[in-house]
Amino acid sequence: MASEHFQDPRLAALYDPLDPDRRDLDPYLRLAEEFGARQVLDIGCGTGVFALLLAARGVDVVGVDPAAASLDVARAKAGAERVRWIHGDATALPPLRADLATMTANVAQAITDPGEWRGTLRGARAALRPGGHLVFETRVPSRRAWQEWNREASYGVTDVPGVGAVESWVDLVGVDGPLVTFRWSYVFASDGQVLTSDSTLRFREREEVEADLVAEGYTVVDVRDAPDRPGREFVFLALT
Repeated sequence: MASEHFQDPRLAALYDPLDPDRRDLDPYLRLAEEFGARQVLDIGCGTGVFALLLAARGVDVVGVDPAAASLDVARAKAGAERVRWIHGDATALPPLRADLATMTANVAQAITDPGEWRGTLRGARAALRPGGHLVFETRVPSRRAWQEWNREASYGVTDVPGVGAVESWVDLVGVDGPLVTFRWSYVFASDGQVLTSDSTLRFREREEVEADLVAEGYTVVDVRDAPDRPGREFVFLALT
């Protein structure tokens, strides 16, 4: 289930303006080029930033996401007609023979239920051609990223075109084993409305992820650092 940030139309429209620096996607673009990927499945495509970057390079892209409001934002963007958008998740996809499947940013960790996680890996594998790659990232649990999720470290005011000034910040709600819950708050200066969005991420150890991949028929070919966040994230490359 997608959080309110992605399902509420007013919040979904803020996603890109509040996070305009997407250099985190550059390694995925380089991998798509390295693998010679002609068809890519973007799991958890959200507002379509990565999918549209690929499509602009002539790649056949299928973007799937459970949040309709985020897909509405994606479909309204220039070049959106080049992407096949699917409202749903990786467990119920049409027949595909993708060269590459991706889960960028928080997508892999946002799938917190173990059964749904294994189902996502299974669905991605079914959508990949033999010899296709699955690539995704997760945060290194020992770095305890959630210790920085507080108002003092995250508060900001952004002037959003067509919306006005928006205050935003994040608060840690709780840590329950590998599950970390946090709450984003948004205050709209135009009408004073306050909206909140709760999300939970699952912090998996490297060994757990590798075991899940092997159990679902993948071969783990590499586990890399995220180039823009060395030592803070695992980037998994798996082969069907």
